[in-house]
Amino acid sequence: MATTIKDVAKYAGVGIGTVSRVLNGEKAVNSETRERVQKAMEALEFQPNRMASRLRKNETRNIALLVPVVYHPFFAKLANYVEAEADKFGYSVILVSSQQRVEKEKDIIDRIQRREVDGAVFVTHYAHDAEELKNCPIVSIDRSFGEDYPYVTSDNYNATFKAVEYLIEKGCKKVGYIGSKPLVSSEVMERERAYRDAMQKHGMEIRLVNEAMLHGDESSVVEGFLNSFPNVDGVFASGYSMAQAFYETAMQKGINVPEDLQIVSYDGAFRQWNNNRLLTCVEQPIEEMAREVVRVLIKKIRGEQVPLRTELKTSFIKGATTK
Repeated sequence: MATTIKDVAKYAGVGIGTVSRVLNGEKAVNSETRERVQKAMEALEFQPNRMASRLRKNETRNIALLVPVVYHPFFAKLANYVEAEADKFGYSVILVSSQQRVEKEKDIIDRIQRREVDGAVFVTHYAHDAEELKNCPIVSIDRSFGEDYPYVTSDNYNATFKAVEYLIEKGCKKVGYIGSKPLVSSEVMERERAYRDAMQKHGMEIRLVNEAMLHGDESSVVEGFLNSFPNVDGVFASGYSMAQAFYETAMQKGINVPEDLQIVSYDGAFRQWNNNRLLTCVEQPIEEMAREVVRVLIKKIRGEQVPLRTELKTSFIKGATTK
């Protein structure tokens, strides 16, 4: 016959309520009594009914991670680290690829409100109003939903400004910017602002394409950029996929990298590419971002105070796409 909570209480010489408080992690039990109960559970090989406990506390111990696509290197790495960090807190992760459809994002919001998941990490291209998100523990990457919804980001402005100046230091006279413009308020837009400010500081002409696009459309955007600015000799790409598409398109057109054209990318999800050549990039601390966003979300679920904005530092990696 399976050991019951009543058996544990009798063995430890305490009441059933005390055992229940220990199981639920409540603080109103002194350390000596808590230790006695824990030893009793070990001696009797007591296995608590975790599912019943979760139902009583109205929690699922599941969180959702919503990303636009799963095949993008940044999102793939992010998912790996989010799952590892959530596991430390006893949470499982439901990975959802929105495939850039707002309906799938709304479904996750509905599931939080129905208490099918306890909260979510959002990487989104869409806006959601306050009423829609009411009572939803959500933490996002780069994008702010409002004052009640914290987010984790990197030092987009400073890192981009320094990277653009690096291209200038390497002799580039016609520096361009190519990116994917988010549809919602996002720290990613700080990259464009930094580029513009760097161009103004050095008295250089702006060569910029930054438009809303779907993941997978990078090559056509690069084609348009090179048609508009055929003499560009340096480019800052707002993400790894864009940098990769730019490199491949340039080589197809007979433009040698880095002799004729130098490239710096934000992101650096895969620094080594094209026969293990190293991409010059601003490398985001993806693991740290993932672990921090989980920690903030768990605190949010527990009703604890959390900072609205958390900024993490990037690294600059010098590779083979610059001189």
